[in-house]
Amino acid sequence: MNKLIQWLTEPKNLWKLFGGFVASIVLFFLLVRIGIFGTLPSFDELENPTANLASEIYSADSVLIGKYFVDNRSNATYDQLPSYLPKALIANEDERFYDHSGIDFLGTLRAVLTLGKSGGGSTITQQLAKNMFHNRAHNIVQRIMQKAQEYVISIMLERRYTKEEIIAMYFNTFDFVNNAVGIESASRIYFNKKPKDLSVEEAAMFVGMLQNPAYYNPRRFEKRTRERRATVLRKLMEQGVITDAKFNELKDKPIQLDFHPETANDGLAPYFRMVLAEDLKKWAKENKKQNGESYNIYTDGLKIYTTIDTRLQKYAEAAATEHLSRYQGIFNAQFTAGWKPWETPAGKKILETACKYTDRWAALKEQGLSSDDILKNFKTDKHHMKVFTYKGLKDTSLTPYDSIKYYKSFLQIGMMAVEPYTGYVRAWVGGPNFEYFKFDHCNVNTKRQVGSTFKPVQYALAVDNGWSPCMAIPTGPITITYQGQVWQPKNSGRFGGAYPMKTCLAHSINTAAAYMMKNFGPEALVDLSHKMGITSNIPTVPSICLGAGEISLYEMMTVYSTFCNAGISTKPQYLMRIEDKDGNIIQNFTTEMKEVFNDNTAFKMCEIMKGPVSPGGTAASLRAYFKYPTDVAGKTGTTNKNTDAWFIGFTPQLLSGVWVGCDDPLLRFLYTSTGQGGHAAMPVWGMFMQKVYSDNKLAFNQNAKFFTPSDSSLSKNLCNDNDATLISGGNVGNFNQSDEDAPDSEY
Repeated sequence: MNKLIQWLTEPKNLWKLFGGFVASIVLFFLLVRIGIFGTLPSFDELENPTANLASEIYSADSVLIGKYFVDNRSNATYDQLPSYLPKALIANEDERFYDHSGIDFLGTLRAVLTLGKSGGGSTITQQLAKNMFHNRAHNIVQRIMQKAQEYVISIMLERRYTKEEIIAMYFNTFDFVNNAVGIESASRIYFNKKPKDLSVEEAAMFVGMLQNPAYYNPRRFEKRTRERRATVLRKLMEQGVITDAKFNELKDKPIQLDFHPETANDGLAPYFRMVLAEDLKKWAKENKKQNGESYNIYTDGLKIYTTIDTRLQKYAEAAATEHLSRYQGIFNAQFTAGWKPWETPAGKKILETACKYTDRWAALKEQGLSSDDILKNFKTDKHHMKVFTYKGLKDTSLTPYDSIKYYKSFLQIGMMAVEPYTGYVRAWVGGPNFEYFKFDHCNVNTKRQVGSTFKPVQYALAVDNGWSPCMAIPTGPITITYQGQVWQPKNSGRFGGAYPMKTCLAHSINTAAAYMMKNFGPEALVDLSHKMGITSNIPTVPSICLGAGEISLYEMMTVYSTFCNAGISTKPQYLMRIEDKDGNIIQNFTTEMKEVFNDNTAFKMCEIMKGPVSPGGTAASLRAYFKYPTDVAGKTGTTNKNTDAWFIGFTPQLLSGVWVGCDDPLLRFLYTSTGQGGHAAMPVWGMFMQKVYSDNKLAFNQNAKFFTPSDSSLSKNLCNDNDATLISGGNVGNFNQSDEDAPDSEY
């Protein structure tokens, strides 16, 4: 020991020891820099930090309607921050921020000597490094290594970025809890405003939260958060950013939040955004970044611009809710009147199958219970729960079995509004409430039997082959033999004799459509339907003329666009462009269009399709909702046993379609008087259009007329709108039933 003391007392040995210590420190950080203790970010990673950045979805009217994210983070630039926010940050977290190059040695020494009681030694840059590139350390060794890496990364950051950029990056990467990552999201969630609009006390609250956001959560701990805010405000006063009077005014002021929580499901058009996400995932796999990696819609901060108009979307959602809240009661009355579909073998099978797809079933299965025991549990184990109603959540006690039955008994809806000349989708309602019903009923993969809404395709085939809208069509009994099969369609009312095509469509006479089918054959009809935009497999059978096929609402909108866009089939388009996080355009999108027939045929079809919405037609009550004099055309649809109700209609400026029904075909309206398209679906269209056309800010022409055909003489030679004159012999028929769409049954 004496020799060691003697050796240490020699100056040259002390210098050797000091030099060795310095060399070891240098060597240690050199090893950290080359990644011996863990990989450090490359220069490319520093330029493009890997912190998850939410992708944002914008409407055509420039409104943020939703996000895709892992972390709900959006970036703000330094210029978008109020001046007192960076000042408060520097005053409270790193007073010598502008004097160091990433590491504050004086601050570090102070933190060591006071054991952190006088504040931590980490600079803003070090905290940024920690936020960007490290997960939480689990032990002291990991923390030491992590701290060393933060030192190195901090120096790298200071060399690559300006001080202002570092401040912005720090605010953009900090998690303010309540699903608010970054100052942009936090400002919107806590105060419903942009960062630049924050008041000084609001900015001070956020800076105060930086110390411990969970501990200083203003929603849970208002008093301590307010006290912490006062500390930040005092720093601003001491540095002359605010006056003494201002400090005294604000220090005890209650925190006034305007809290708007956000999840990936929040925002307008949630069904649309769900469908869009699946399309974008496919797009991301097919499109690469410059580094060869695929895009990620949840982390790459993409800007996605859509065709949705928030004003029309709100009107569509409101119309759907308004109608369904009333019509659900009409549907439920069937249960109270004694209808028991769930007690049938088919009903029991549906419910039992639904039970097997739940997490509860899987958990009980893992416990070793048999299927019979699990099903018994589902039927007997009651739980308190809140269930959805159109009047708000309702407290009740239900078994899991009864809960499934309850939600499956709700009417569903699919609704789209499209600008016919561009194909731009302006509104998309995929269901009654996204929180409780996740299945979308608009997209191309959701197919339902379309019923009489398909009949205009058959009529278009006839018109395009020279048949006149005034041509007399026999409506009596008809027999068609095709490939050895005999088909004899029936009508809802009593018809006989012949009527103009326009009158036949107005009353949705099945035998009239069948007569046209007999003349042209199913092959020609199927071929035309595909040309008009249907991609679904359509059965080549005579009954297809009455809508026997299962087709999506999306496809039917493409079909109907052909009528109102002068014979040009226009595929619904809902993507405009995609930009990267820096605003560079990655891809623009255009509408797919294809000419199917000339504008003369399209004009004739528009005139024919005015029939169903005219007095005596299957949708004659439309004008009770939509009273404007603008031209209107459309068609109702009602399928077998009143399972599906449809209405697709258009004005010169807007094409909209509505489907209403239950997800399980077992559930249906027992009577055509309530289940037909003119009653179960059409009112949604009418209420929506009424809202749209009454909004003067939308600039829809209340007196608009359909396009003028190239043969201008056509407009003078077509049948009168109200023409129901018997052309040739037979009975006039029971037109008292023409307010009901003929059920497309008896196939």
